[in-house]
Amino acid sequence: MQLNPATRRLAGVLAAGLLLGPVSSLAGVLPDDRADLMYHYYDGGGVEIDGPSVLVRKKFAEKYAVSASYYVDMVTSASIDVVTTASPYSEERTQYGFGVEYLRGKVTYAASFSNSSENDYESDTASFSISQDMFGDLTTVSLSFSRAWDDVTRRGDSVFSDQIDRRIYAVDISQIASRKLVLGLSWETITEEGFLNNPYRQVRYVDPAEARGYSYDPERYPRTRTGNALAARARYFLPYRAALQGEYRWYNDTWGIDSSTFEVGYTHPIGERWTFDAHLRYYMQDAADFYSDLFPFRNFQNFLARDKELSTMDSLTLGVGISYEFKVPRVEFLDKATVNLKFDRIQFNYDDFRDLRPTGLAPGTEPLYSFDANVIRLFVSGWF
Repeated sequence: MQLNPATRRLAGVLAAGLLLGPVSSLAGVLPDDRADLMYHYYDGGGVEIDGPSVLVRKKFAEKYAVSASYYVDMVTSASIDVVTTASPYSEERTQYGFGVEYLRGKVTYAASFSNSSENDYESDTASFSISQDMFGDLTTVSLSFSRAWDDVTRRGDSVFSDQIDRRIYAVDISQIASRKLVLGLSWETITEEGFLNNPYRQVRYVDPAEARGYSYDPERYPRTRTGNALAARARYFLPYRAALQGEYRWYNDTWGIDSSTFEVGYTHPIGERWTFDAHLRYYMQDAADFYSDLFPFRNFQNFLARDKELSTMDSLTLGVGISYEFKVPRVEFLDKATVNLKFDRIQFNYDDFRDLRPTGLAPGTEPLYSFDANVIRLFVSGWF
């Protein structure tokens, strides 16, 4: 079965701290020559995701840089969506990418391409960005554009095939406000067109003819979606080489979803080789206009959804990490290396999505669904 959109986003986020493409670099500074090898693991809500990832970056003549990455997700799912309407499944997703950068004066041009593939979903993504330092190198302005072409199929159905066209426009401003304070502001617009729902998921509606009191029908989503996100962030450096950081992100889209994300973090060095960090993140959102856990009757409205990720929900994440820097003996080409371990504990709560596994309850009176998840990332980085 196809990974649902939320699982696919989660799989990508697991490696976000490692597999940073070239568009993430600051203007005027190319990324260091570096190689990263990571193992990631997610376990929560009946879903397990794990696999390796690797990234290599290399620059030439201080003005050119190239990068390449490879990433694998091995997914086993017996989530609430699956066990109530289908059978547990296993899936593998692979992703590879490469990028190039060119530095000219205070301007950095970057382009990248990635391909993600699973047995019933194929996605190609191309990105381009331009960044420039200005005002005495205290301000960096970045503009970026990404476009993805997705092909959606359905296992066991040779006839079904559809596409998604996704575009992301972004503006980012980073400002050094003082020797200790760095501020940032970013705006992102995401447009999507095509088959935007999961071809396997179903909605439920009241059906007195059924002994359980309800029946199922396939979901139906709008074929367009536009979302906008605004994020503000700050990082303050403390006298003893530690740092505090905070971020707020607001999101709104044409499906009626409004969300806010609040995050605070702290980084603390321990001696010359150890670094500890911790962060707390809270996320909340309103439901999509066409979402319902239980519709009054069949074909109640034009668009129908019962994806819990489109419901009214919130999540709380507590994360910690530790890093150790060392020099590999007798390996002259390697300047330094680090081993890093990060752990997140996430609690998800759904305000209008119900757990259908208890039997014998009247439709709409089942307990609300919630679950906890653990995320582990272990990776080794080497600079050469």
